[in-house]
Amino acid sequence: MKIELLWFEGCPNHRPATDLLKEILAENRLEDEIVSIEVPDLETGEMVKFPGSPTIRIDGKDIDPAFEDTGDYTPRCRVYMTDAGLNGVPERRWIADAVAAASG
Repeated sequence: MKIELLWFEGCPNHRPATDLLKEILAENRLEDEIVSIEVPDLETGEMVKFPGSPTIRIDGKDIDPAFEDTGDYTPRCRVYMTDAGLNGVPERRWIADAVAAASG
């Protein structure tokens, strides 16, 4: 399983998202590496198609089931529409579902 966490330093939400991702992997007894990709500038953002920080991709697919690529890859914080409203960290179940689907 390929796990990517894309982030930029100006966003405080990548740390809680990283902790949540690690927690879910541990619960599933998975030791797959998390590839941390810092996006410091627009050039890097365009190269990795960065929709904002934090972004979690499993096997190349964004964990947000409603994700739509807007084509704007400017380094910035990402906001998710969760069941509880707007949040800077994705829903736990989105990550868990993506991990479960990728790990079989």
